[in-house]
Amino acid sequence: MRSSQRLWHRLTDLLPSKAFYFDRPVVLLQSDDWGRIGLRDSEGFRELRSLGVTLGERPYDFYTFETAEDIGALSALLRGHHDSTGRRPCLTMNFISANLDFSRALATGELAFLLLADGLPKGWVRLGLFESYRAGIVDGVFSPAMHGTSHFCRPAVERAITDPEHAEMLRLFWRAGTPYIHWRMPWIGYEYWDSAKPKDECFLGFHVQKKLVGETVGSFAKMFSCLPGSACAPGYRANDDTHRAWSQHGIRVAQNGPGSFTPPYFGAYDLLHLTRTVEFEPAVDPAFSLETCLSQAERCFSLGIPAIVSIHAINFHSTVKDFRSGTLELLHQFLTVLESRHHDLLYLRDEDVSDAAETGSYRTPDASVQVNVKQKRILNSRVASSRV
Repeated sequence: MRSSQRLWHRLTDLLPSKAFYFDRPVVLLQSDDWGRIGLRDSEGFRELRSLGVTLGERPYDFYTFETAEDIGALSALLRGHHDSTGRRPCLTMNFISANLDFSRALATGELAFLLLADGLPKGWVRLGLFESYRAGIVDGVFSPAMHGTSHFCRPAVERAITDPEHAEMLRLFWRAGTPYIHWRMPWIGYEYWDSAKPKDECFLGFHVQKKLVGETVGSFAKMFSCLPGSACAPGYRANDDTHRAWSQHGIRVAQNGPGSFTPPYFGAYDLLHLTRTVEFEPAVDPAFSLETCLSQAERCFSLGIPAIVSIHAINFHSTVKDFRSGTLELLHQFLTVLESRHHDLLYLRDEDVSDAAETGSYRTPDASVQVNVKQKRILNSRVASSRV
């Protein structure tokens, strides 16, 4: 089976894909890890330290969870900007739709999850958070999209629970109300990707992935009363089986990680692939430069491709370490410069790019906007080699 899949991929690499180029500067904002809990604020930080965990070595040691105030501040910033049509920038928020139920997992030794739509695990409080998500969606500055259910690979963690060394670390974190800190335990993998397996067998099989995707779509719909149209795999770990499962559950757009200036293109299963081109991560990048981000955006415009900005949720967290204030100021400067330089700038959503590629237009709440999109044929092998 694995060898036949490799042969199929080699053959499809020889086939052309439809890629799309724009005659106007286009900006998209994509953001991962919303809805995913981390440290239980300062209390959890102190508890882990008291249990012998040395925290503060890397930014993700301070990853907590967004608050209503964090969301409100981000929403206010986005409402203060607009493109050439008067439309506000919209952040695609990729949601994890469930969190570990720590009490049940500790009591039974088996993974148990609490859907985001049903609230947060015991010990976690976020007054007004869900309402702030929904208010931003109504205002048009947030667009929910699918990330996953658990972020980590469930088979990997189920296996780790039976290993004395790994189980002790997991239970230590769970007792403090924290699911994990990934860099400290990379063996947990990502939802569709088991890092302990041989390199060509890391991805879970199609039927397992399809079941996981179906669960996520259901919990997403329960949370947002709509179906997801765009998806980004946890850790950017997605393969052909992932894309097939997404397509079968109605996903139209596949988000890909940064590392190249790749145009939007239609791949297998009629999925439009969008590749992030601007890494806007001041919270986690010690070498972050606003000028570099602006240069990356300008490079995209010169190539006729969208500037797709990657900015993870941690950049807006504030309860253990205030990442939010600095990020908001930098993001405000970034958007202000682009708006001042480009009077024909467009802020689009993932699905807008798909609509524009297919029809030459996209819809806003008030009108249909025409865009000139040029289509070119490029080889899949060129796309694959240009991406990280």
